[in-house]
Amino acid sequence: MDEMTITIPTPDREAAERTRERLNQLAKVPGSLGKLETLAIRLAAMTGNSAPVFPRKEVIVFAGDHDIALQGVSATGQEITTGQVRNFVRGGGTINAFSRNAGATVTVVDVAVKDDINNLPGLVNRKIMNSVHDFSKGPAMTRVQAEQSVQTGIDMARDASSRGITLLAAGEMGIGNTSPSSAIAAVLMGIPVSSVTGIGSGINTETVRKKISLIEQGIRLNQPDPGDTLDVLAKVGGAEIGAMAGLMLGGASLRIPVVVDGFIAGAAAAIARGINPEVSHYLVGSHVSVEPGHQMLMDYIGVEPFFDFGLRLGEGTGAALLFPIIDASVRILTEMILFRDMDF
Repeated sequence: MDEMTITIPTPDREAAERTRERLNQLAKVPGSLGKLETLAIRLAAMTGNSAPVFPRKEVIVFAGDHDIALQGVSATGQEITTGQVRNFVRGGGTINAFSRNAGATVTVVDVAVKDDINNLPGLVNRKIMNSVHDFSKGPAMTRVQAEQSVQTGIDMARDASSRGITLLAAGEMGIGNTSPSSAIAAVLMGIPVSSVTGIGSGINTETVRKKISLIEQGIRLNQPDPGDTLDVLAKVGGAEIGAMAGLMLGGASLRIPVVVDGFIAGAAAAIARGINPEVSHYLVGSHVSVEPGHQMLMDYIGVEPFFDFGLRLGEGTGAALLFPIIDASVRILTEMILFRDMDF
């Protein structure tokens, strides 16, 4: 895919092995911390540091509207996107509360919000379009816009690195964005739309059926090529989904781990994987969403989630909840003594 090339370093196996050896020498039963030990080893391989630390964490929330929401497939209207963007910038959202709990910052980026709100203090303006087009009637974006969205995410990862951020998560805000996520999942995994489509923001059974029908209609109309990930993103995706994928690619290129949130983030991770499969080595799963397609997407990208709290909010909330667990997994490497140094 010549239009979107990015180099991702090979995970550091030597750092991972040093971490594995230290874990086995700590004052505990070898392997007794289960998935936390596996996580610490993966983080060492990602960062190239056998005792990594993550003092500066950030959730980058990409915001964009989707005109397929105008067909009544969402529980709320597009005005909620604008309202929540304002709320996030002011620090009043769930993602803000969870990020404060984790000692993380939140950056909000407008890539496709329908309203012009870029005079809002604290909002990062990277607007590509005023709302993604209704893909049940035609392509969601042009290929150029899809490329721009991915590049935006890559640029935001580089900016975060320049500010000393050591751990990232991709969040999103966009009424209607479970529809393009279902379309991406169905096309890339080659499975029926009905198997990956759920209630989103809380729609009823009849509306879910309508949603499935519109997504199927959009796929038939646009004929996205599953062998060309940018074509899929452009025809049935969204600008914030592309930007999230770009953040994952950009983070991976800089050896910064990126935590994957829920269903929309899973779709973005699938896009990132299609652009460069090596990105999966730098992704950390957080939770299993209520959305039926999420676990399938996580299996597809080869990343295991850690918990299931029945979440379906988005925003990056599940990812922010994992941040303290990540800290715990690496603290044992520097704060526990070795078994041989115990005082018997």
